[in-house]
Amino acid sequence: MNLSVQTRPVALVTGASSGIGACYADRLARRGHDLILLARDEARLRLQAERIAAHSDVAIELLRADLSERGDLDRLIARIGDDATIGLVVNNAGIATTGPLLGADPARIDAMLALNVVAATHVAIAAATAFAARGGGILINIASVFALLPERFNGAYSGGKAHLLNLSQALDQEASPHGVQVQAVLPGATRTEIWQRAGVDVATLPAEMLMDVEALVDAALAGLDQGERVTIPSLPDAAQWDRYVQARLALAPNLSRDTPAARYRVTASAEPQP
Repeated sequence: MNLSVQTRPVALVTGASSGIGACYADRLARRGHDLILLARDEARLRLQAERIAAHSDVAIELLRADLSERGDLDRLIARIGDDATIGLVVNNAGIATTGPLLGADPARIDAMLALNVVAATHVAIAAATAFAARGGGILINIASVFALLPERFNGAYSGGKAHLLNLSQALDQEASPHGVQVQAVLPGATRTEIWQRAGVDVATLPAEMLMDVEALVDAALAGLDQGERVTIPSLPDAAQWDRYVQARLALAPNLSRDTPAARYRVTASAEPQP
């Protein structure tokens, strides 16, 4: 669906006060979408709205909410279900934690999973359900390339992003017959505050791996316009992703059978003696 030529629905962006969410808000306003912007930091959210208002004549509603809090999450879910003007959701709110899992602080892991997995899941399902009932809509889930590289980053973070990728693919299969487009965006390392908040000096990251947020969002929206269900902005050859999916699906006939594979079968001679 090319947003530049379609009737523009209201776009709701979570985590909209900085980074990827703020850039999506800016770009969607430039495309003519009225906005509902949600974040925990109301002061920064207002500054972002003022920046957008300086170049785009769109309506902007601000929602101060912490989606790791169940009450705030429930209110957002109800709003998505009840407000038929909302036709695009950027499911972006998230945090990161770094370091090994062994000895990790359980409270930090819980806080990350509450936002990255629990809240993101409920927002995605609410949006896809509402859009399917209305006959159309766009859901953009911001995952991460670490969904494909669990060895390269904190395992709880990469696991949460893998969950969001799988969820996106499942929702797309269910909702696309009802006119809903679900896109999972897998950013690589991106120049945003998430690194500082996770305790990483962005200057220590290889420059050739670090993408500016504007380039990331512009590429992700180009992928959306092209109808991509999974967009990896830094991947030069889209056929690599296609081959990855084909290889994964090739496993399907052998993932559930009534007998173990031959290499696991215990012969009588191999049974332990009493």
